[in-house]
Amino acid sequence: MSVTSRYRQSWEGFWREASGEQGAVFWDAEPALTAGRHLALFEAHLTDPGLPMVDLGCGNGTQTRFLAERFPRVVGVELSAAALDHARQADPAGQATYRLFDAVEKTEAETLHAELGDANIYMRGVLHQAEPDDRQLMVNGIATLVGERGRAFLVELSESAKPVLMGLAQSPSGPPPKLAPIFRHGIAPGEVADAAVPEYLRAAGLSVLARGELPLITTEYGPDGARIELPSKWVVAGRTV
Repeated sequence: MSVTSRYRQSWEGFWREASGEQGAVFWDAEPALTAGRHLALFEAHLTDPGLPMVDLGCGNGTQTRFLAERFPRVVGVELSAAALDHARQADPAGQATYRLFDAVEKTEAETLHAELGDANIYMRGVLHQAEPDDRQLMVNGIATLVGERGRAFLVELSESAKPVLMGLAQSPSGPPPKLAPIFRHGIAPGEVADAAVPEYLRAAGLSVLARGELPLITTEYGPDGARIELPSKWVVAGRTV
């Protein structure tokens, strides 16, 4: 099974329209506020930091390049070819490698695992944007990539983030400029129940090793000039003996 053509086309259209400038996309915050903070939570749980690190849903590669400065082999994987074009252009030195990847397609996860072996996974805010029927399949793919030794770090919007986003979208003055393209391309954020992510992981054969809450920082600002932050939850998962 693979993602729907509508879903794929929505993302392709979004990334074709997006500029390559860092910070131009709603969630493309600087690594010091995103992957840097996440890594501080994730790193202590890595049983083997030398394993390949897969940035799943890497987009334009902002966080991927940060990870590539800290791990020996980093692979950014992404559904959208246009996003990967941005990622490669922003990484002329080739710090990381990038590849097209459908995270719900079982054979693609198996192929990537055969190439890399067990891997550590970083995934930020991807699951809630997936079609509801694809979410368990996506987590199953993560379990395949993790294998026996890898660890996965997932950050997802909390249930309480949806009213915040809807409030922004329905503002009398219209949605903030960086949020508007998301809705225009039909990528309206979905809702994943807070209890669902651990259940997806358990169903895929992974154990929850740690969890917590941390705001997801965006690149957009509210009327008061403060950076818009969205409630989110994080989890570290892997196989235990």
